[in-house]
Amino acid sequence: MQLTYLKMHGAGNRIVVVDQRETNLPPPSAGKIRLLGDDKTGPGFDQLMWVTAARDNSASASYRIFNSDGSECEQCGNGVRCVFWMLARESSQKKSFALESPSGRIEALVLDDGRIAVNMGPPYFEPRLVPFSAEAQADQYPLEVAGTTISASVLSMGNPHCVVEVSDLESTDVTALGPAIERHERFPARTNVGFMQIRERGKIDLREYERGAGETLACGTGACAAVVAGHRLGHLDDEVTVQMPGGQLVVSWRGEAEDVWLTGEAVLINEGTVDL
Repeated sequence: MQLTYLKMHGAGNRIVVVDQRETNLPPPSAGKIRLLGDDKTGPGFDQLMWVTAARDNSASASYRIFNSDGSECEQCGNGVRCVFWMLARESSQKKSFALESPSGRIEALVLDDGRIAVNMGPPYFEPRLVPFSAEAQADQYPLEVAGTTISASVLSMGNPHCVVEVSDLESTDVTALGPAIERHERFPARTNVGFMQIRERGKIDLREYERGAGETLACGTGACAAVVAGHRLGHLDDEVTVQMPGGQLVVSWRGEAEDVWLTGEAVLINEGTVDL
C-alpha cells in the first residue's frame, strides 16, 4: 500500500500530514509508525497527523496524533496548524475552519499574512486532569529530579505539560533533565517538559523535550503551557513571543478560564509517497 503525505514544519517542529478523509483508513501499527518517523526508513517526523472525515458536519475533518516513537498523544499545536494549512490550500477563500481533535473541537483563523491562529482551548490545572500526582492544586510543585529539587508548573493543554523556569537556557542540561522529568513517577501518562527563560514580559526563550519524541525544535502546546505558567506567576503579559530553536510562535492568554491562542506559520517541505 502506498501512503501519500505532506511533510511540513511549524517553527521547525517536523510534521507529516496524511489525508485519509476519503478512505477513513485506520493508522498503521506503532512499529510502522516508528519506521515512518525515522528519516532513514521513512519521511521522518516528530509527529504524524492522521486526518480522517469529521463525524460532525460542522467540522472540516478529524485527526489523531502519533509521536515518532509510535505512541499516540492528545494534542499538537504545530501539527494542527499544518492540517489547517492543508485545508486552506484546498479552499483559498475560506478563512476559518474547525477540526475534531482527541482533546476536543479546535478552531482556527487564517490571517492575512498567511500565519494561522489556533484556538487551543483553556488550560487545565487540576492535577487529576493533567494527570499529575499531588494532594492539592498549586501554582508550582516541588519535584525531585536527579538528586535535586526543582520548582515546576504543571498543567494540561489537552496533553500534559511540566514547565521549569531557568536563569540560563544555554547551560541547562535538557538532554538529562528532559527524559528524567518526562518519565517521573508523578506523571502517570508521562509529560512534555518545557525549559523557559524569561527575557522580558512579552518574550521568552523555550526548549522543549516532547513526550515520545525527545527534544524538538519547537512545540506548539509547549509554547502555550510555558506562557500560561509564566502568566499565572505574574511574570508575563497577555501576549508573548516564544523563541524556540526552530523559530517563533506567539501565544495569547488573558487568564483563568480563557482560551489560549497560538499563532505561527505552517511551512510545506515536500509532498511524497511511501510504501507501508
